[in-house]
Amino acid sequence: MARETKQLQRARTLEIITQLKATFPNAHCALHHANALELLIATILSAQCTDARVNMVTPVLFKRFATAAALAAAPQSELEGIINSTGFFRAKARSIKEAAADIVNKHHGEVPQTMEALTALRGVGRKTANVVLGNAFRMEVGIVVDTHVGRLSRRLGLTRHTDAEKVERDLMELVPQNDWTLFSHLLISHGRRYCTARNPNCGDCPLQKLCPSAFKHGKPATKSKSKPAHDNAGVKIGSTR
Repeated sequence: MARETKQLQRARTLEIITQLKATFPNAHCALHHANALELLIATILSAQCTDARVNMVTPVLFKRFATAAALAAAPQSELEGIINSTGFFRAKARSIKEAAADIVNKHHGEVPQTMEALTALRGVGRKTANVVLGNAFRMEVGIVVDTHVGRLSRRLGLTRHTDAEKVERDLMELVPQNDWTLFSHLLISHGRRYCTARNPNCGDCPLQKLCPSAFKHGKPATKSKSKPAHDNAGVKIGSTR
């Protein structure tokens, strides 16, 4: 595909969003949570871990430690035991305890609602803050860029960057602000069902005609011998899901 003008790129992005909304009408945050604190902790745990695994751990964690104060005072060893299966459990336990302590000491026990305050908490980067602001507080401050979002944004020709914050800046110029939170959920859903890292299913992809990378990645689908060969691709950004 020839290099697009920004205007044409925005128009194509709107078409992509329209198609994804039709394909995934129920796209939403996959991390189970009842409030902002639970979502914050679940997102910290999701680093290098699947959402499904995190969702298996958090019910036990939040039943035992339901508030920021309880998490801050929790024995390190007990936290580690509960979250062990999410990986990097020692570092995550420290991050949870210290973030919770900051919430208690600096924010009266309530999760802050600004990017600056959230990213000042231990273990909380811009991606995690975007998850919390967008899904717990319904604030369209930025776009979550995880592995799927980064990979698909490049394949769809919406960015050329691999750095998550640069990818986010490119997307924020193309995606209407009222869709910033939903856009991540749509791409994540699409990445899991169609545009996988190694073998994207381009033959059945609803974005096939809008994607400059169609049939250029992975291996040809086994059900159709007429499809051209593809090359392997997929660059990880942020946490895997």
